[in-house]
Amino acid sequence: MAEQKSLRLADLAGLLKLPYEGDGNLVLTGMAALDTASSSQLSFLANAKYRSQLAETAAAAAIIHPDMVSHANDMRPEMAVIVSANPYLAYAEASALFDPLEKPRAGIHPSAVVMSENVHASASIGANCVIEEGATIGENVVISAGTIVGRGSSVGKYSYLHANVTVYHGVSIGESCVVHSGVVIGGDGFGFAPSEQGWVKIHQLGGVRIGDRVEVGANSCIDRGALNDTVIGDGVIMDDFTMIAHNVEVGAGTAMAACCQVAGSAVIGKNCTLAGNIGVVGHIRIADGVHLTARSLVTKSISEAGSYSSGGSPLMPSAQWRKNTARLSKLDDLYRRVQAMEKELRTLHEERD
Repeated sequence: MAEQKSLRLADLAGLLKLPYEGDGNLVLTGMAALDTASSSQLSFLANAKYRSQLAETAAAAAIIHPDMVSHANDMRPEMAVIVSANPYLAYAEASALFDPLEKPRAGIHPSAVVMSENVHASASIGANCVIEEGATIGENVVISAGTIVGRGSSVGKYSYLHANVTVYHGVSIGESCVVHSGVVIGGDGFGFAPSEQGWVKIHQLGGVRIGDRVEVGANSCIDRGALNDTVIGDGVIMDDFTMIAHNVEVGAGTAMAACCQVAGSAVIGKNCTLAGNIGVVGHIRIADGVHLTARSLVTKSISEAGSYSSGGSPLMPSAQWRKNTARLSKLDDLYRRVQAMEKELRTLHEERD
């Protein structure tokens, strides 16, 4: 079990560059939600609708908005506070300071197979890893157990590849990236040409280029390009089970929740958000700043920023859902009838005039 980390309140606030109220020598042993925190843990309040939990929490300290300070003092005068205009962001930054995951020490495990001379001395190569010829492993990179980095691929400095990641040949991963277990980067795109004898494979001659500060969730796949590279921009984050097909481009800062699927040659703009289980068809373009709600299917290009939806209807009793579905099939007939009635009414008005 990883050793529990602890920090003094004053030290933590200093690292976060935030003011605090309370005993600076208070030792905090970790983080937890308001309703589960112990008397030695730090919590946070990011949404004012949960302010009532301040009265009941056992947390030793909490990160709160300036507007909540007086309320917190009234509810729990003994609780220390760290004050932030953006408590959720401060919580994210604090979580890194309490993370029990320790970086493995530099070196190559005896069971690893390293065929490349381009492995930085500060890198950590875990048990049963394979680093193929011509691969480049940068400064302070961690390659965890069972991971393969293919021929001619590169991993930028400070990146962390968790256990059992497969990086094919000709893949470039930028700096400070995190790739979780089970990810496959650079597998063949789904390219086949029909013939009288059956499907003829189109060999995928491109690669994959991943920018800096990208995080790829567990069991996701990013296919290599057919001719040009598949490109993932800086700061992109992908949740588990994301599928990126060949020649897709994802703009910088875009976030994709679990189970999103993007078909070949689609281009997604910068700073977009894709909620869970979004489908994007191939060869379309999505503008910068687009938000797609859960389970939507994008079948045509989107040229303007904004929120778009096409997902399944909200949850309702099954009987109501069946009625609504049956009525939906009659929508076109209803539309035509209304059109005919409107035309008839216009004719009547014209005759009277």
